[in-house]
Amino acid sequence: VQLQASGGGLVQPGRSLRLSCRISGFTLNYNAIAWFRQAPGREREGVSCISGASTGVSSTDYAESVKGRFVISRDSAANRAYLQMNTVKPEDAGIYYCATVKQEYGDTWCGLSPREYRHWGQGTLVTVSS
Repeated sequence: VQLQASGGGLVQPGRSLRLSCRISGFTLNYNAIAWFRQAPGREREGVSCISGASTGVSSTDYAESVKGRFVISRDSAANRAYLQMNTVKPEDAGIYYCATVKQEYGDTWCGLSPREYRHWGQGTLVTVSS
């Protein structure tokens, strides 16, 4: 199992950035996928998650700080997950990690705790500055 996050970089406040997570070794429809971030001196925090879609239905969840600005999505055919970051704020800066965990058939929930995820990517750095 491998996860590779990419798409980070320097972004101005108010602009957009899209992160990508390439996942291999899993059938994505049976996995919950989440994005976490960690700023210097702070704990890793959950940003967004999307549940498995084994029945064709999935759900998403977002940290309060990013609701209405970030959108998580999954392209199972491409084995990728994305985090569209809109109206980026300075407090969104940090290393962003994608993570995944296999779910049972029919599961349509996901969580934002790092303890719920088994497999992690290496992280991609997002810097917010004008």
